[in-house]
Amino acid sequence: MKMVVCGYCAAASWRRCVVMSLRLLFLLPAGLPVRSQGESQSDNKQMDNITVRQGETLFLSCSQGDFVTHTAWLNRSSILYAGEDKWSVDPRVSLVTLNQDEFTIKIEDVDLTDEGQYICAVQTSSRPRTTSVHIIVQVPPKILNLSKDLVVNEGSNVMLMCLANGKPEPAIGWRMLSPSDDSLASDSEILEIPFISRYRAGVYECTAANEIAVDTQTVELTVNYPPSVSDGRDVGVTLGQRGVLECEADAVPEADFEWYRDDRRIFNGFDGIEIEDAGAFSKLTFFNVSEADYGNYTCIAINKLGSANTSIILYQIIEPTSSTLLQVQDGNSGTSTVFTPTCLLFIILLQLLLKF
Repeated sequence: MKMVVCGYCAAASWRRCVVMSLRLLFLLPAGLPVRSQGESQSDNKQMDNITVRQGETLFLSCSQGDFVTHTAWLNRSSILYAGEDKWSVDPRVSLVTLNQDEFTIKIEDVDLTDEGQYICAVQTSSRPRTTSVHIIVQVPPKILNLSKDLVVNEGSNVMLMCLANGKPEPAIGWRMLSPSDDSLASDSEILEIPFISRYRAGVYECTAANEIAVDTQTVELTVNYPPSVSDGRDVGVTLGQRGVLECEADAVPEADFEWYRDDRRIFNGFDGIEIEDAGAFSKLTFFNVSEADYGNYTCIAINKLGSANTSIILYQIIEPTSSTLLQVQDGNSGTSTVFTPTCLLFIILLQLLLKF
């Protein structure tokens, strides 16, 4: 087979010459002489791999030497530069240096598509020389597919998914971020939470990491559950005074409140009564308690998953009056002491017994 090398391309274009020579170099086994009409073997040099991160600028350089007639940088089978002439249409590729000692080009904003083998082909007066280098492009991790915020009912089985890419391939993990819980974590793309409880509601974080960078995103998990009501506290109020009954419920979504007296529902403004709801709390206020207001009241908390209730008693406090109390003046100190009739009778009997 007749072979053509760059030293004898006077009758052919430089581009065709370079491409044909490189094809011969790739097709023949390493170390096999590439000769034409008895000429010497070409020099082929393999450089160490170059690792560059996506988005960075890559500089490719090779030495020239004396008596160089032609030179070119190639990516696979495409010529990027032939001497000072730019053959690539990629605006990111540009010439940095071309002189007797050095031939350097640069590629800005490197992407994964730039990965592969690059060859610097130099034609001297005697024989061709090539320098090849393999470019490895590293890509920071990026989360591409993440579960959306979820609202589930207590007792459901939950699965959170996180998919990411990157080079090297990123390691993916899950953790409960808020409230923090180290016991709930996963070192895989999937986090499974069987029979979820209200205490597992919160913010979950997916992390994708490789040696280049870390990418994180979060998912908020809301757990719905039926109301539970705190035990009501009975309230004592004197006639004509202000009385407040309070009710507290824990529920997601927040509960709606209803107040009842026996089987009769009480509405805001009814008989001078005010009902005020604020989140997990409800207040029933009497501005002027009457005899008819004393009794048993029921607070019911309701959401779409259920209801709960508690009972609160409004009872009467009787203030002391002059008819129920006797006041004894201490002549020596000028202080007075209040006694009930029963207590006063006991004191008199005690004094009579002491005399005998």
